[in-house]
Amino acid sequence: MIHEILPVGMLQCNCSIFGDEQTRDAIVIDPGDNIVEILAVLARHALKVQAIVITHAHIDHIGGAAKLKAATGAPVHMNASDQDLYDHLDVQASWLRMKTPEKTSIDTEARDGDTLGLGGAVFHVLHTPGHTQGSISLWIPEENKLIAGDTLFRDSIGRTDLPGGDGRQILRSIRDQLLPLPEGAVVVPGHGANTTIGREKEHNPFLRGL
Repeated sequence: MIHEILPVGMLQCNCSIFGDEQTRDAIVIDPGDNIVEILAVLARHALKVQAIVITHAHIDHIGGAAKLKAATGAPVHMNASDQDLYDHLDVQASWLRMKTPEKTSIDTEARDGDTLGLGGAVFHVLHTPGHTQGSISLWIPEENKLIAGDTLFRDSIGRTDLPGGDGRQILRSIRDQLLPLPEGAVVVPGHGANTTIGREKEHNPFLRGL
């Protein structure tokens, strides 16, 4: 499985590009910005995007979705509980003093328990609210990887002081949905360096007592 992580935008969101070497199909997760660079990665591997998946509707994760959809024709998947956040993308842009990006319709609701296939791999949608109400993570057992969005970071967790955030809820999401995964599972957070479930169980100060 091809997997490239491209930090995009002013907040350096980790955009994940997954591609199957046989079918040349691809899934792009969190295309927050830098769509030209994302398209260059896709072209270099001769990949065709089958799905654009948004872990949550903060502007740094979803800001480039409309442009990528226009360029590829791929449907956008997002949890419906974040629709209000997306509807107020202009407010988010004002926080960062940036131009409001183009918006698009959400084609498919990403619900807990849903799956997306890519070659021989299955991407399992885990609803992990707390950072936002519609936050999701994606567990790919065949790759032993978790795309955690802004729910879990190396030595930290997602902030909960923005609209839709809930500190107790994010800890429940991590406890119930993420910590039961294999300790060797690689965690790709929404920003910063990769980690593993086992490492975060041992070292993450926010997870003590869970």
